[in-house]
Amino acid sequence: MSLLDNAIWWHVYPLGAMGAPIHDRSGDDAGHRLPRLEAWLDYVVELGCSGLLLGPIFESVAHGYDTLDHFRIDARLGDDADFDHFMAACRERGLSVMLDGVFNHVAASHPRVEELAERDEHGNVQCWEGHCQLTNLDHSKPEVAQLVVDVMLHWLRRGIAGWRLDVAYDVPRSFWRKVTRRVREEFPDALFLGEVIHGDYARFVYTSKLDTVTEYELWKATWSSIKERNFWELDWTLGRHAKMCETFVPQTFIGNHDVTRVASQVGGAGAIVAAAILFTVPGMPSIYYGDEQGFRGLKGEGERHDDDLRPELPESPDGLLPYGWWMFNLYRVLIALRRRNPWLARGKLEVLAKSNTAIYYKISDDAGNYLHVHLETEPRMLVIISQHDGEVFRWEGESDPP
Repeated sequence: MSLLDNAIWWHVYPLGAMGAPIHDRSGDDAGHRLPRLEAWLDYVVELGCSGLLLGPIFESVAHGYDTLDHFRIDARLGDDADFDHFMAACRERGLSVMLDGVFNHVAASHPRVEELAERDEHGNVQCWEGHCQLTNLDHSKPEVAQLVVDVMLHWLRRGIAGWRLDVAYDVPRSFWRKVTRRVREEFPDALFLGEVIHGDYARFVYTSKLDTVTEYELWKATWSSIKERNFWELDWTLGRHAKMCETFVPQTFIGNHDVTRVASQVGGAGAIVAAAILFTVPGMPSIYYGDEQGFRGLKGEGERHDDDLRPELPESPDGLLPYGWWMFNLYRVLIALRRRNPWLARGKLEVLAKSNTAIYYKISDDAGNYLHVHLETEPRMLVIISQHDGEVFRWEGESDPP
C-alpha cells in the first residue's frame, strides 16, 4: 500500500522544537541542533507513527518559510552530514520523512529574486499577501519550474519520501501538474501534499495532480463541535468529507504549526474525543508534536504570533513533564487501532445518529470490515469504538487526570 493508505505522521517544526533562534538573530547562531531530534525517534515509533513530517529545514532568514537556499540545511540546524545521519536513523526505525517545500515565495533577500520574482504590469516585485519580506515567485517562468524540480529531486535522491507544499493554493495548478509529472519520472511513488485551506478540495487534487491536500474543514468542525456542543456541525462536515474521500485520501489533522492547540480549544478530555475522530475517519492522519501530550498553545497576533505554537522540546522525552503521559498512552491505543485497520484510510463513512452533544457513525469497506464510533460531550466526555468482536476502545472523563 502507498503512504496514503498506511502513513501516520508526527509533524514537527524543527527550528522551534530544537530551540533555534528565530527572532532577534545576532552573531553566529549556527549549531548542530538537528541531531537532537534523533533522541525523539524512538518516542515517535513507540507512539505508533510511521513517518515524520518536518517543517522547514532549509537556509532561511527567520522562521523557515522565508527561504534563502533550498539546497542547504539551515545553519541553525546543522549541515549535510547532520541530515544524512538523521535520515539513516529514520531508516533504521522504518520511519519515512516528508519535507516542507516553500515554492510559492522566497525571502526578499533570496539571491535569485531579481530573476525569479513575480512582477506587476509596472515591473514592481510582488509581495506575498502584503508581507514584503517575502517575494512571490513567477510560476509562469520556466526557471522557477526548473528550480522546483531540481530541489525536489535533490532531496528525494537523499532519501525523503515526499513533499508538503506550502501555500499550494496560491500556485497555479498547471504548475503543480508540470512539476510533479517531471519528478515522478524518477520517483513515481513520491508523495505530494498540498496546503489548501478553503475551496473544493477534490477539484484541487484532480486539477493539480497532487496526491492529497490538508483537510481544514474537518479540523475546524472537530474542535468546534466539541467546544460548542454542536455535533450537527460535525455531521455536516463528515458528509462532505465522505464525499471527497470517494476520489482521494485527504490529510487529516487536529493540530499543526499554524493553529491554536486542540487542548487549548477543548481541554484535555475534549482533545481525546478529537483524537478519536482523527484516528477513525478516512484519511491520512498527522499528529502535531506535543498534541499527544496535551500541549497548550494559542495563535497570537503580531510578529511572534506563532511562537506559542512552536515550542522547544526537551533534550529527550525523559524531560517531558509527567502531566501528559496519560494522553500519550491513549493516543497509542487509538493509533494501534488505526494501524490494525489500514482499510480505514479509504473507508466509507456514514453518520447513523446525532444530537447536539452526541454523534454515532460507522466506517466500513467492501470486504465487510466496519467500525462503529459513539461520541458524547455531556454529561461527561465519552468515546466508545466497537468492531465485530465488541468494544475495542472505551474512554470516559470530564477533566485532565491529576
